Amino acid sequence: MSYVDGFVLAVPKANLEAYRVVAANAAAVWKEHGALAVVEAVGDDVPYGELTSFPRAVQAKEDEVVVFSWIVHASREARDATNAKVMEDPRITCTMETMPFDGKRMIFGGFTAIVEV
Repeated sequence: MSYVDGFVLAVPKANLEAYRVVAANAAAVWKEHGALAVVEAVGDDVPYGELTSFPRAVQAKEDEVVVFSWIVHASREARDATNAKVMEDPRITCTMETMPFDGKRMIFGGFTAIVEV
C-alpha cells in the first residue's frame, strides 16, 4: 500500500495564481525525488459547515479558497527519503514568510493507505 501526505489550506483568491506557480514548481521537485503523484485541487463545492468543514478547519476567510492537496509515495520509507531530498533541494525556496498563503493555518499529515483501487 502507498503512503500519502495530505494538506488542506486557505489561499487568498488574489494569490491563487501565485500559489499555483509555487505548487507546480514544488510538485516537479517532489516527483523528481521520488513522489509517485502530486495533486493540487481548489475547492469549488466546499460548504461552510455548522460544526466542521474544510473552511472551518483552516479558518478560511471570505476572500480565500480552500486547497486540498496530496502527494503519493510508494511507502512511508520512500516518503521519508523523498522529503529529505526535497528539503535539501535549492529549488524549494518558499518559506512560511514568503508563501502566498498563511502557513500557520495549513493542516497536514502522513497517512498509510488501507484501500487502493
